[in-house]
Amino acid sequence: MTVRIAVIGGTGVYDPEMLQDVREEWVSTPYGDVGLQVGRFQGREVVFMARHGRQHSVPPHLVNYRANIMALKGLGVRSILATAAVGSLNLDMKPGDLVFCDQFLDFTKGRVQTFFEGGPNGVVHVDMTEPYCPELRALLARAASNLKLPVHASGTYVTTEGPRFETPAEIRMLRQLGGDLVGMTGVPEVVLAREAEICYATIAMVTNFAAGISPHRLTHEEVIEAMQVNAAKIRSLIAETVALIDPERDCLCHRAVGGPVRVGGGK
Repeated sequence: MTVRIAVIGGTGVYDPEMLQDVREEWVSTPYGDVGLQVGRFQGREVVFMARHGRQHSVPPHLVNYRANIMALKGLGVRSILATAAVGSLNLDMKPGDLVFCDQFLDFTKGRVQTFFEGGPNGVVHVDMTEPYCPELRALLARAASNLKLPVHASGTYVTTEGPRFETPAEIRMLRQLGGDLVGMTGVPEVVLAREAEICYATIAMVTNFAAGISPHRLTHEEVIEAMQVNAAKIRSLIAETVALIDPERDCLCHRAVGGPVRVGGGK
């Protein structure tokens, strides 16, 4: 089976509602087995992955990012659209806004971020000048324009370890460093996608202002509620973008390493 387009659903996006004839698939990788849902959309197959599990049972610091990306690689995926619920550090990016990230800052602490750890896989230093595929971001912008959805075409996503929310002092620091949005899953997912030579773009949905900016204490429930309110907008954007993607498109992302990802045994 070969599937070229994948959607990774983050918090609040657990079901592939735009797909028809959905079936469950399990893919084995050297890093673990991954459950996926594959369905059809406008005559093409699309794979859907719930990053946190369909019941949101996996916290961000325990997501098996390597298994997830390698499972998509094994299916032949060439383009990933990933959703993410984020807090905003930027007063211009308000709750309910959509942002197509173009840069990130990484403040994770204990996550493996590479498939290449020496040994038979060798060592690779992958370029991250444009971490989010500019071609997919352009298609997202075109889709948003078609749907007349106001969006922010760029933004810097800060990844923190989680699962706790950040302190106001941390948010002040991250703002000073140039961060616009803060979430807990962007890294290493985007890095591993680049190593796997898969185009990757993030659709970030602002659910709240971050700690110290928000007028009240943060809760996970408000994040879920905000995503549910905006679910239809996110689904329509994904559907419109998938319709614009050429499944066999070629991109520099597909040659980021210069050859097939050589993943050996072991977790």
